[in-house]
Amino acid sequence: MGSKDHKESAEGESSARCAIVTVSDSRTPDSDTSGKEAFAILTKFGHSVVRHDIVPNKPRKIAAALGRALKGADLVLTIGGTGISRKDLSTEVVRKVLQKELPGFGEIFRALSLKEIGTAAILSRALLGVTSRGKIVAALPGSGAAVRLALEAILLPELKHLLWELRRYS
Repeated sequence: MGSKDHKESAEGESSARCAIVTVSDSRTPDSDTSGKEAFAILTKFGHSVVRHDIVPNKPRKIAAALGRALKGADLVLTIGGTGISRKDLSTEVVRKVLQKELPGFGEIFRALSLKEIGTAAILSRALLGVTSRGKIVAALPGSGAAVRLALEAILLPELKHLLWELRRYS
């Protein structure tokens, strides 16, 4: 069975339960525009958002929110904290919960970002992977444009396929 056959088989996969963890020292529920953007896109594509938290750029806080989110979601998005400053630690925290990283996501994200923001795309450490329990976790940059690009152009077109692959032998 080829990849095209797998993707066709996955079309019958149900919608995903999603969680959003916005990582920011300054965002509030009112000012979390990227979190709201992710919520709108996920629901537009027929998925449900079962949790949305805002946590500071502190590894323990990010890890705790990620752990809570993984309990009830098929897909967890962290938004923010993927840059190169000292306080950008989302990528490191997410990487610790992954069993398998899917490097193609970050590669495609940066390639598509190159068209929008030029060579500044090298500063992004966006990543995607799966946990040992078959959950999908993505670390996305904090801008609304990055969230739209990651979800609409890359992740959501493949989400049912990812879920199907993870569920078919469980």
